[in-house]
Amino acid sequence: METVISILHVAGAVFIVGPMAILPMSALRAARAGDGHQVATLARSTSIFSYLSLIVFLLGFALVGLADPKYDLSITTPWVLASIVLYLIAVVISLVVVVPGMKRAARAGEAGAAAVADGGTAAVAAMSDRARISAGSGVVALLLVAVVVLMVWKP
Repeated sequence: METVISILHVAGAVFIVGPMAILPMSALRAARAGDGHQVATLARSTSIFSYLSLIVFLLGFALVGLADPKYDLSITTPWVLASIVLYLIAVVISLVVVVPGMKRAARAGEAGAAAVADGGTAAVAAMSDRARISAGSGVVALLLVAVVVLMVWKP
């Protein structure tokens, strides 16, 4: 059973957590192009993948519970605890910073002509949203890479 849970955990990390980290980067390209509809779709997808990543998180707890006693694993094992904290910070940043920034950028892209006509105020706001998406998604990606390192290295 441990092997099945491990396979599901790793596959989930690749096919669920991976897109959660990468989709905002595609949204940046669409936001620069002013394609609000595409940015909105990517915001919705990022939100869904962020919530689905909780399945991978729960599978990780299952693996800790199923681990052979000789490894003496628990959620208080330093590398496991650090992974939990880093992952939770990544998900919160994704849902609280990145996705809302993508939604604002989508609305700005859909407003299009009105943004140009207001004397540049909307353009400055759009740059701010893109900066928020870029910084937030970069931090999320770095946190997730740190989690992967901890999972493989197990210091």
